[in-house]
Amino acid sequence: MADWVEKCRAALQRCPPGHSDRSTTLNDLANSLADRFEQRGFPSDLDEAIELFRAALHLRPPGHSDRSLSLNNLALSLQDRFQQRDVPSDLDEAIELHRAALLLRPPGHPLRSSSLNNLANSLHGRFERRGVPSDLDEAIELYRAALLLCPPGHSLRSSSLNNLSISLQDRFEQRGVPSDLDEAIELHRAALLLCPPGHSLRSLFLNNLAISLQDRFEQRGVLSDLDEAIELHRAALLLRPPGHSDRSFSLNNLANSLHDRFKQRGVPSDLDEAIELHRAALLLWPPGHSLRSSSLDNLANSLADRFQQRGVPSDLDESIELHRAALLLRPPGHSDRSLSLNNLANSLHDRFEQRGVPSDLDESIELHRAALLLRPPGHSDRSSSLDSLALSLQDRFKQRGVPSDLDEAIELHRAALLLCPPGHSLRSSSLDNLANSLADRFQQRGVPSDLDEAIELHRAALLLRPPGHSLRSSSLNNLSISLVERFEQRGVPSDLDEAIELHRAALLLRPPGHSDRPTSLNNLAISLQDRFEQRGVPSDLDEAIELHRAALLLCPPSHSLRSLSLNNLAISLKDRFEQRGVPSDLDEAIELYRAALLLRPPGHSDRSSSLYNLAIGLQDRFKQWGTQFDLDEAFRLYVQLSYLSHAVSRTDLTAAKSWATSADEMNHDSALLAYQTALKFLDHHATILSTSPRHFDVVKMATASLAMDAFSCSVRLGALTTAVEMVEQGRAVFWTQLARLRPPLDELSLSGDTGAALEKEFKQLSFGLRSAFDQSNKDQSPQIRQLTMQWNDVVSRIRMQPDFSRFLLPPLFSDLRKAAEEGPVIIVNASRYGCDALIVSSSHDPVHVPLDIMQNKVSELSSEFQSVAEQFGCSNNQLQLVGILRKLWHHVVDPVVQALRVSNVHPGSRIWWCPTAEFTLLPLHAAGPYERGRDNLSQIYISSYTPTLATLVRARKRVSRYASTQHFVAIGQANPDRGKELRHVAPELDAISQCLLPIVSSFTPLRDGDATVQGALDALNQNQWLHLACHGMPDRTQPFDSSFAMRDGPLMIKDIIRSNWQNPEFAFLSACHTTVGDEKSPDELMHLAAAMQFSGFRSVIGSMWSVDDEVALQVVSLFYRKMVDDSGRLDCTRAAVALHKAVKSLRKKIPLEQQIVFVHIGV
Repeated sequence: MADWVEKCRAALQRCPPGHSDRSTTLNDLANSLADRFEQRGFPSDLDEAIELFRAALHLRPPGHSDRSLSLNNLALSLQDRFQQRDVPSDLDEAIELHRAALLLRPPGHPLRSSSLNNLANSLHGRFERRGVPSDLDEAIELYRAALLLCPPGHSLRSSSLNNLSISLQDRFEQRGVPSDLDEAIELHRAALLLCPPGHSLRSLFLNNLAISLQDRFEQRGVLSDLDEAIELHRAALLLRPPGHSDRSFSLNNLANSLHDRFKQRGVPSDLDEAIELHRAALLLWPPGHSLRSSSLDNLANSLADRFQQRGVPSDLDESIELHRAALLLRPPGHSDRSLSLNNLANSLHDRFEQRGVPSDLDESIELHRAALLLRPPGHSDRSSSLDSLALSLQDRFKQRGVPSDLDEAIELHRAALLLCPPGHSLRSSSLDNLANSLADRFQQRGVPSDLDEAIELHRAALLLRPPGHSLRSSSLNNLSISLVERFEQRGVPSDLDEAIELHRAALLLRPPGHSDRPTSLNNLAISLQDRFEQRGVPSDLDEAIELHRAALLLCPPSHSLRSLSLNNLAISLKDRFEQRGVPSDLDEAIELYRAALLLRPPGHSDRSSSLYNLAIGLQDRFKQWGTQFDLDEAFRLYVQLSYLSHAVSRTDLTAAKSWATSADEMNHDSALLAYQTALKFLDHHATILSTSPRHFDVVKMATASLAMDAFSCSVRLGALTTAVEMVEQGRAVFWTQLARLRPPLDELSLSGDTGAALEKEFKQLSFGLRSAFDQSNKDQSPQIRQLTMQWNDVVSRIRMQPDFSRFLLPPLFSDLRKAAEEGPVIIVNASRYGCDALIVSSSHDPVHVPLDIMQNKVSELSSEFQSVAEQFGCSNNQLQLVGILRKLWHHVVDPVVQALRVSNVHPGSRIWWCPTAEFTLLPLHAAGPYERGRDNLSQIYISSYTPTLATLVRARKRVSRYASTQHFVAIGQANPDRGKELRHVAPELDAISQCLLPIVSSFTPLRDGDATVQGALDALNQNQWLHLACHGMPDRTQPFDSSFAMRDGPLMIKDIIRSNWQNPEFAFLSACHTTVGDEKSPDELMHLAAAMQFSGFRSVIGSMWSVDDEVALQVVSLFYRKMVDDSGRLDCTRAAVALHKAVKSLRKKIPLEQQIVFVHIGV
């Protein structure tokens, strides 16, 4: 080659400027230098060749017979230099030179097809760099024209077929039009037929056809395309032995197609072979090789997938290091940098899912953001980048609970879907992703429209995955899971039936050997079990059991889902035992529960579930056969619950409650420990739940009768101070958490940078734990352990702050007894185990008063009273009312009064009632013998109520910062948006105004048009004293929707909760039913008066039933005159006495039910 270059130089020297052969010798020397560059790669050879080609072109002006040849040669050399150095101007100039050459080679010219091909190649190259669609479209048309000039038999026909097919493939990848890909495949097949065994281009054409078949598989999911691609890649590799320049490409391509087949069929050998092929390819691309970064990426992706299948941590760690190495080889400006950022982000995301280290997820999100910036609108991978970032934000939301992460994820998924219009190959995946994120938001916020939209999106995705599509089973599964969730929410049987049919269809697509077959068997079994529980058809349960057995066979020892599979089979066998009573079903269930427990050691998130299930199974067998060993073992298992160190799921709480019930019913000596454990779990569980109305149903389910039964157990064991602590810990859980969390967290956030950081960390970790427990479809143990350690750590650090040593800890009796500083507090408790009262005083131990009534009788009395109360004002039911008040006196109140007298509580003193369970619905303050010559309770003591002792302690502690100023607002709404007119509201406000105007610092009346929801909330922000005269609207099924009727709509409990009023003092709720709450959960005290008290009002007057409009006017007029103290100021601690005196003055003027309708709550 060197000799030839020198010979050409010598020839050029013999043809000085002006010589007729100079252009020819310039051209020859340029060609020889260009050939040497291709052989040795010296840039100087190529630069010199380009200058010589330019000089030759200069000597071949328009009209010269060889001008088209010179244009072509210079263009090809500029193209080569562009490929080496990536200078865009070289490629642009090459294209213009090729255009000029083509014009000089009109139809019929022997070199026209070559010129068409060259111009097409350069336009195709520019499209690959800049992505301008018109360049690719023009290249395709030029390739078509070139092919027409290469008819069958032409020596260049195979190359022409190949060029056109590759450009059609590229257009398919850009726009997703299926016909482009189908045509490309047919062209590749035609090209391959022209290259029989032994042809020098056969390996290339085998490779190209394989790649296009792989692309079609990715679009349509037809497995035969992938199988054929693999066989073609194997054939190409055999034609590229060690030492062949393209061997590394063949290794890489075969590896990629095997990897894809593994994803479809889950055959481990395909993935292992792919990894070994990628390793071999990487060895052929040493440091400095232009394709090394791609090879690092491919090997990393295969290792990540093997980690997903087998869970070997070293595979994932190696994958991350390989992705980091690839990213270093793709600095800012590199065309594949966004791909590397994306791949590294995905691997870090996988590691986060395995080990739960937050920094991995944060880094993943930042890398995805960086990748998205490199994929602006119009970029072919923008939709995939939007989706990837969205998925990572979704996971961070599940961990830390920042709502903006989930909302951003949904918006990103929506944006991605817009970039995948109908016909786009990724549309089905995009529909799926958006559906999943909406389902997550439904889980968090419970908005039904999110779930409905998710279901419709899953349906749309399924339509795009017809029979034969590789992801059809996944789509069937996703849609069925969403339908099951909707069934659980709304109970529509057709949703469950459809879900079962979809699960069946998914199972058919996951034959033996498929990696997701155990999941499909399990999902179908659980849905059939749900249908059995709903309709009781035995065949559903039998089929569920057989499916669970099949799933278990596919989860051998050490499989991550084995404990779940053992547990599911055991549950279904136990259900069948309960239905048919076959002892062998129960025996087998117990052995399966034992095996599951062994796989859930201390610290496992599902350990409590296994302890509970096995204990219940043993108890059931004890009930059958009376074997004491079974019962003893059951309680040994239960006791292990008290050792649980991690934070508490609903299952933990259910298990502890079951223990407490069993121990109490069987007089087991672990009963008190069981109740203490259950209440501790309730505390933790309620703390992790956010204080939002959405979680109230969870609280209701969790509390039930737990605190009242714990109180009863403690009283029976003589542990009276423990009884007080436990009943306090397990009642009004929602309000208690609100009071325990909101003010301390507000104070913490205002205490400086450290406090603010701790408050933020605590909220995030609480949400993360809640989300982890909600994901019951997979083992969350590693993440839960990590989050729990962090949660416990942040709580410990908060308790180290000044004044926060008791943060989240339930109050001790020594603190609770302070509630009785102004008079005794009487806890009146109803439990299935008996009814009792405890008198709490500030100076001595509680006094136990046994009550001669059982809970079922209290319940009957409560129902009888509710029926009578509904008729107040409509019929004369004085005799029935008196009968109920006499029973209350005889069975409950009189024994307490006797004990108070023994304790030297003098007549005329104030006392506070703290009723539980059904007692909360009864007017204890109005009890009496109602006989001439005998005093009723109201003639002996002045009664107030308190929802809990801690509430009263807080109210006593809280002294207004604005003691020197008293700002009063009176809100009257006589004409609400719904409800009848209240004729006495205006006179009521006038009477208050007349009494208070001379006394208070400011008096603001809000009437009718001004008494709107926002008007009321704004007024409450400015005033500490409130009088509210309007309709009260209790909602017994949705207590958070209980409301005061304003002009423009309801002022609801949930609005009151969200408010943060400054030092409220007193509220008089002159409205109906303001102490009426959820009858099914009376101990949660979810009513309007409680909402006002827990929002900070120290003293509240409310009503237990309907208030007569005219009576309210009379009571209010007298009440406020009695509220003024000796110094001429309002005093909220006088409210109970003022109410007592006002009612006493009216006793002979108003009916009995209106004398006792108002009650005082608080100080």
